[in-house]
Amino acid sequence: MAGTEDDNDDDIREDDTESVETTGKNVEEAIDDALDELGLERHEVTIEVLAAGRAGLFGIGGEPARVRVSRVSFEDPEGEDVAFAQETLETMLGLLEIEATVTMRAPETPGDGVGLMKAVLDVHGEDLGVLIGRRGSSLSSLQYLLNLIVSRRFKHNKPFAVDVEGYRRRREEELEDMAFQAAERVRRTGKPVTLEPMPPNERRIVHLSLSKDPTVETASVGQGDARKVSIHTLR
Repeated sequence: MAGTEDDNDDDIREDDTESVETTGKNVEEAIDDALDELGLERHEVTIEVLAAGRAGLFGIGGEPARVRVSRVSFEDPEGEDVAFAQETLETMLGLLEIEATVTMRAPETPGDGVGLMKAVLDVHGEDLGVLIGRRGSSLSSLQYLLNLIVSRRFKHNKPFAVDVEGYRRRREEELEDMAFQAAERVRRTGKPVTLEPMPPNERRIVHLSLSKDPTVETASVGQGDARKVSIHTLR
């Protein structure tokens, strides 16, 4: 379970009619089997670790890992502010002389800002690396500027997320893999693991990835740009 953190851990609404429980040699294998059974990708589900599993001694007395994986359902974003946000981003791209299309969807994952953002604006096109920047720095600036413009017209409005060619989704999958691998190492060695420094939105992804794992706990440590996620065992 995740520790106390200044990053919000809002719940995601689930459709309980589509969930499976699977087992495997480790958590990752159990998750992969569940995704295959549901025919879904990671960003379309929530994952609950029911048992982390253990190898046993010489193959004796071990336990398989067990997880529950559930499909997540979402509502399409709508409203005058949604249309305005999309039009504004399209105008901004035009001023930058960047040819791209903008589509709108509901936030689906922690990386999208589910529970925090009203909608995600996906930007599609060719050679859009300039919009992403190093470690997503330009993308963060673009998102900040968009929300600044929207908030001046619509007071007390929920912010919007911006993604370019699936960058945030790829980064989220990297962080989830990193979190699960670190948790596996913590269980194996009994020693805490501290990850690399991350911004608040990325720390939130790590916390949520492990929030339903009953064997480990997470906490943010450090100050400012050097703030990191520490993972340690509860056993």
